[in-house]
Amino acid sequence: MMGTKVYNYLKLVKLDTSYAKKMERLSNRIFGNPLRPITKKQDMINHTGVVDELKEEPVDKQDRVRNWYPRHRETHKLVMALRDYGLFRDEHEDFREEIKRQKALRGKAERKPGQGGKKAKISG
Repeated sequence: MMGTKVYNYLKLVKLDTSYAKKMERLSNRIFGNPLRPITKKQDMINHTGVVDELKEEPVDKQDRVRNWYPRHRETHKLVMALRDYGLFRDEHEDFREEIKRQKALRGKAERKPGQGGKKAKISG
């Protein structure tokens, strides 16, 4: 009796009705097969697309990706070297140095780690 049910199902699936097509797609989805039948032309198009994709240089090695953002760290180091030689004036850095110098003159310079904090002030 079980054999006849399977036979009837297979016979029904082979028919060209919309129900048969939907059932075929569902079973293909469940079992991991392509949902719709692939023709040779489609297969060749997909195959050549994959081959072309694998021929390309990997994305992370392409110059347009590697050089997308400017090289900020290197530029900053170069500008600081020029500043040390006196060829570049960074007003913000000059201002920060002047504030540190004035704090040091008033005796309120930044403490290094381990040179005391609140506890040192209370006990001292």
